[in-house]
Amino acid sequence: MSRPTTRVLAALELLQSRRRVTGAELAAHLRVDRRTVRRYITTLTEMGIPFDTERGRDGAYLLGAGYKLPPLMFSDDEALALAMGLVATRELGLADGAPAITSALSKLERVMPDALKQRVRAVGETVRLDMRQSAGVVNAHTLAVLSAAAQKSQRVGLTYRTAQQQTTQREVDPYGLAFYNGCWYAVGHCHLRRGLRSFRLDRIESVAAVPASFGRPEGFDALQYVRHAIATLPRAHSVSVLLHTDLASAQRRLFTEIGTLEARRHKGKPAVLLRSEADDLDWFVRELARLPFSFEVVSPSALAGRVAAHARRLLKLVQQA
Repeated sequence: MSRPTTRVLAALELLQSRRRVTGAELAAHLRVDRRTVRRYITTLTEMGIPFDTERGRDGAYLLGAGYKLPPLMFSDDEALALAMGLVATRELGLADGAPAITSALSKLERVMPDALKQRVRAVGETVRLDMRQSAGVVNAHTLAVLSAAAQKSQRVGLTYRTAQQQTTQREVDPYGLAFYNGCWYAVGHCHLRRGLRSFRLDRIESVAAVPASFGRPEGFDALQYVRHAIATLPRAHSVSVLLHTDLASAQRRLFTEIGTLEARRHKGKPAVLLRSEADDLDWFVRELARLPFSFEVVSPSALAGRVAAHARRLLKLVQQA
């Protein structure tokens, strides 16, 4: 903070972010002495910014009650972070999201110096993120109502369309929301099914708050639940494979959706039991074949046969080369 003007604005930013700031805290934050701090406060007062002061050795400064704060001020890094956040939002499948993002970027640009404006504009025009966008479009109102209900622990009523195109009426205690693999999900206790369920937001036809509250489980992780639910969804084949490695190595090499991992011991050495559901055993064989550690097929026996056939096919290809 080499320029006095920059330090004055930094002092105002600190005062905006806290209810009460002492002279010592301002001096330490700005890296100046307390006499200089008083001079900065005088400068801000002359600009028409009202302050309440507390006298004494540990005196403090407070922005005047009811003062309307000036427009937000962003550093270069903060503005760039906001621009990247808006670009990411563009890929999240929210209905009417593009006009809102364009408007927000325009508002940012209006209060920025030219050099920073060009940086933010470059991000908006050239950066693209692969968020594996869902075919379904999510209503921003639905997302807002559900997130507010989860925060307030307020029950909601849903009109929900299932994957089989059946429409049902639900009352749900929403615990949280997650964006995963291109889709938005709300997770909570479903009173119709009497258990924990996830709901794709693009299948919610209507949502409204219900005059009832609930207790949300402490530390509940909606994303973790969705990942586990997808990984354990029943399919044509239930698979169990013993991996000859430790749990951390298995987690690095396998993607979350493939199944659940459980640390074990095998002949006195670390091992991991992989439980999975698969529709295509040949696909599962290819996933196993790329692992850098050995493994044993526990079940089904058909998978062991596919592994052996895959090994023979690879050996034949090498011999023909």
